[in-house]
Amino acid sequence: MPAPKTAPPKKEEKPAAAAPAAAPVEGAAPAKKAEKGKREKKHKEEKGVKAMYKVEGEKISRARPTCERCGPGYFMADHHDRFTCGHCGFTRYKQK
Repeated sequence: MPAPKTAPPKKEEKPAAAAPAAAPVEGAAPAKKAEKGKREKKHKEEKGVKAMYKVEGEKISRARPTCERCGPGYFMADHHDRFTCGHCGFTRYKQK
């Protein structure tokens, strides 16, 4: 029976050289990291299906138009100046 093949030995990684720590100065305030670049992220609310329909009493109506090419079931995205179909890319501009 032939001997099983073994993988070549892995090279050892050298640890990165650490910068020497600065000695603390007496009476100095502790150093704080600059929070200039950090901002809290704004989270969008997910709209889901409830944004596609309006419920008035016992009647349900569609809030957005459907695509003319794709047919019913494909809602168009509502932008500030146009409606766009995400499926086929059809765009209908709003009247001013």
